[in-house]
Amino acid sequence: MTGGGRNPYNREVKQGSALVVAFLALAAVPARAELVVLDDGRFLRAVAFALEGERVKVELRGGGSLTIDLQRVERIVDDEIDRSEPLLPPRPAAAAPAGRSVRSVSAASAPIPPLFAQLVAEAAKKHRLDPALVAAVIRAESNFSPRAVSPKGARGLMQLMPATARRLGVERPFDPAENVLGGTAYLSELADRYGETNVDLILAAYNAGEGAVATYGGVPPFRETRNYVRRVAALWGAAGSGSGSVPNP
Repeated sequence: MTGGGRNPYNREVKQGSALVVAFLALAAVPARAELVVLDDGRFLRAVAFALEGERVKVELRGGGSLTIDLQRVERIVDDEIDRSEPLLPPRPAAAAPAGRSVRSVSAASAPIPPLFAQLVAEAAKKHRLDPALVAAVIRAESNFSPRAVSPKGARGLMQLMPATARRLGVERPFDPAENVLGGTAYLSELADRYGETNVDLILAAYNAGEGAVATYGGVPPFRETRNYVRRVAALWGAAGSGSGSVPNP
């Protein structure tokens, strides 16, 4: 036995134990998951993605990677299931006022920066939507920042992905007028598809896509999507609460 110095073996054991604890802690954290939805309806399950200019590199869940033109990506959604709610059938993500139509104008309006008030009003009138709903979507998407770019590549006031913008005829997604007209046209398409009083489905499809709504038979159980629907519905509800509504001609 050596003198009173510390035993180097004990130090190595402690360090090894610390590494094991750190590894177990990391293993307990769920891997990030994403759904990359393509413009032809197919989707890729990914553990990570990174924008590289006008392309996106996707790390596939099963291993390997792909680099895809961003123009082919319809949307990227967090593939994180909300376990707090049953999956089948999915419950609505928000309690919208019964019978309230997205095509009726709220007597009370949501706060809109003066710079965009007329633009929102004109786009909403053209596509027969409540301006308060359009404003609520913009507030949730970009907080009225026309140059906003999300980590997933969505752009402008209503955060249009390049593939969606192309389909809607939006050539300049950072132009407020083009962006809002395109995003409002898309909301109107969804209202035609799901019904003007089914705001949960309209908002869920705007966030996660019609394919996800069809797959799950309602609001998808993705945590991101359900939180998004709750937030926009709450903003819209606050604009119209106790105010009544009038038809949008």
